[in-house]
Amino acid sequence: MSDRTASACKAEIAANLGPDVYAKWRASELGGITECLEDRLLFRFIGDPKGSDVLDIGCGDGTFAMSLRERGARIRGVDASPAMIDAAMKRAAVVQADGAMFQVGRAQRLPFDDDSFDIVVAKTILCFVKDPTDAFAEMARVLRPGGRLVIGELGRWSLWALQRHLRALFGSRLWKMGHSWTAGQLCGYATGAGLSPTDIRGAVYFPRNRIAARYLAGFDDSFSRVTTIGAAFIAMSATKNGAA
Repeated sequence: MSDRTASACKAEIAANLGPDVYAKWRASELGGITECLEDRLLFRFIGDPKGSDVLDIGCGDGTFAMSLRERGARIRGVDASPAMIDAAMKRAAVVQADGAMFQVGRAQRLPFDDDSFDIVVAKTILCFVKDPTDAFAEMARVLRPGGRLVIGELGRWSLWALQRHLRALFGSRLWKMGHSWTAGQLCGYATGAGLSPTDIRGAVYFPRNRIAARYLAGFDDSFSRVTTIGAAFIAMSATKNGAA
């Protein structure tokens, strides 16, 4: 990829995935339902984070991190986007979350010491990462022995993924760079990083349509117990080998 093409792709990512775009998405009916289902699955895997040191990788504007803090977690957040970090810091200031800390950082090179966190959470950080080997190695490195990784990613075998693929075919630079994942791939990368997968499930089994979401969201748990095929979102929990 040429420097000019790379710069154009970065600009398109920034334009399509900035703080305002995420806020608008969550405010929509489809976005609100989708985010609720995804976060519910992540929190199911996280459990009670009270008193735990938690790292939110790809923290975005800090919405999920603040939800973790409300549950008693000690929060650190990183994101590759300075604009997102600025939004997260402003959100933390509004609720006077003095203990929450946010900084610019990449999953492939986390700015933290080994064995720093009890829980690492990463939500859709691999969308534009071709080879996540380094990211998984870093997530494992900063986890304490016995600590838990909870990661959620875009599912490959879903109607949402098909729509993104079609957009790429019709010229979207954003989704030409985009990646989605299978349950087997996520488990394989986790195992390769020295982590032991403990559970993996899907969410968001309806097509990208607000009417479908409104009437089919109630069936999500039933599908999640059976298969990850058809899920637009796949979450996995894995533990770091060693004594807690």
